[in-house]
Amino acid sequence: MSTHLVWLRNDLRINDNSALAAACSDKDAHVIALFIATPVQWQQHHMSPKQAVFIHQNLCHLQTALGERGIELVYHQCDDFSASVDYLCHVCEQHKVDQLFYNYQYEFNERQRDAAAEKRLDAQGVTCQGFDDSLLLPPGSVQTGSGEMFKVFTPFSKAFVKRLEQGMPECVHAPKARSGAPLKPAKAIPAFDYAAEDVDAALFPAGEEAALKKLRHFAKTAVVDYPAQRDLPALDSTSRLSAYLAIGVLSPRQCLHRVLTEHPDALKGGKAFTWINELIWREFYRHLLVAYPALCKHQPFVDWTRHVPWQTNTAHLTAWQQGKTGYPIVDAAMRQMHAQGWMHNRLRMITASFLVKDLLIDWREGERYFMQQLIDGDLAANNGGWQWAASTGTDAAPYFRIFNPTTQGERFDSEGAFIRQWLPELKNVPDSDIHQPHAWAKKNHKMLDYPAPIVDHKDARKKTLDAFEHARSVA
Repeated sequence: MSTHLVWLRNDLRINDNSALAAACSDKDAHVIALFIATPVQWQQHHMSPKQAVFIHQNLCHLQTALGERGIELVYHQCDDFSASVDYLCHVCEQHKVDQLFYNYQYEFNERQRDAAAEKRLDAQGVTCQGFDDSLLLPPGSVQTGSGEMFKVFTPFSKAFVKRLEQGMPECVHAPKARSGAPLKPAKAIPAFDYAAEDVDAALFPAGEEAALKKLRHFAKTAVVDYPAQRDLPALDSTSRLSAYLAIGVLSPRQCLHRVLTEHPDALKGGKAFTWINELIWREFYRHLLVAYPALCKHQPFVDWTRHVPWQTNTAHLTAWQQGKTGYPIVDAAMRQMHAQGWMHNRLRMITASFLVKDLLIDWREGERYFMQQLIDGDLAANNGGWQWAASTGTDAAPYFRIFNPTTQGERFDSEGAFIRQWLPELKNVPDSDIHQPHAWAKKNHKMLDYPAPIVDHKDARKKTLDAFEHARSVA
């Protein structure tokens, strides 16, 4: 009898899991699943404690779902990727595995790990099969007419949609119960040897069934209002599915097919396309990681921006991290992230712009800090977003485009509902003054337990423009 091993990583689901489905396609094979936690490596990659807890929660659900289908989940913890390859090879030898199935990861370190694993397992006589599972279309499959990766999103998106219309990526079914199913209840997976923070179960319920329920609800109702409401953080108008996509509890194919089931015109300009286009942004950044591996190494995409004279100001960085900059929309957003491990996308742009364009602090400081906080931390999307905001990336905002944090707040939280949710010290400030509370306090002889702005936006903008223009001149 053949023994097939499924090496699980960021694909913690039984539905539409390419590697799992392929491993189970031979109904007579003995199938085992393996998950290896690598806390030291996670720390090096700045994984947030909330994401680590969320992975553990979903892994426990997955263990049960696999057991019901007669598939044992082997769990192991070791320090890093090198040790994980050692243990993988040990499991293959111990269980006389003849075929390994896994879904690709596209980050540089992960690709090196997988190449090392395949080389060693090939020497052991194990056949390895990898799958492009976390994307709608494989990296390199959407290119310009000259055969290069797109560097601008809009033409990439148009070409991407054309590819989808030519052939839609299909979902695969969850494996059927195998001989011996269900297995006896397995020993509980121990908590990871990693910092832990509570995850709000109301916002991010664990488990594949909960994720699919959230997807169905969003696709049926909120997705049509998404174009009009997506930039308003006081409204619960986004899907919050990014946390599930980041660790693979959902696949992007499931998301696409569910939206198209409810809204068949979405790819032809229907209202639901705005959200599908966000899935395509996710694809864009992942395809870029493969085309330009230096992005995994904290390098700017636009070479001349290496010369920007970023400022080292610990007090300003700390104020930004703690939500004490004196700019209400920035501070409310940062406090939301601390509490929930998640931040509204418009606010990610505003807070990132403030760090790099108002404080002139290196975007890599912000990139790292977001990864340390976010439950949906994803290298490709996080790097892409930060380089966009910093004007250092592909298809980035021009360096002279600098968000005014006050007018951004006035535009997207006009009455201050979101600000008051996270800055209770401003609860008595009138709607009309919520974005400049100190001006109101001074005029009305009030005292506020809220910091004054740490920089003047007008002065900061000029300083930043000068810094970028200097960088261009010396490049």
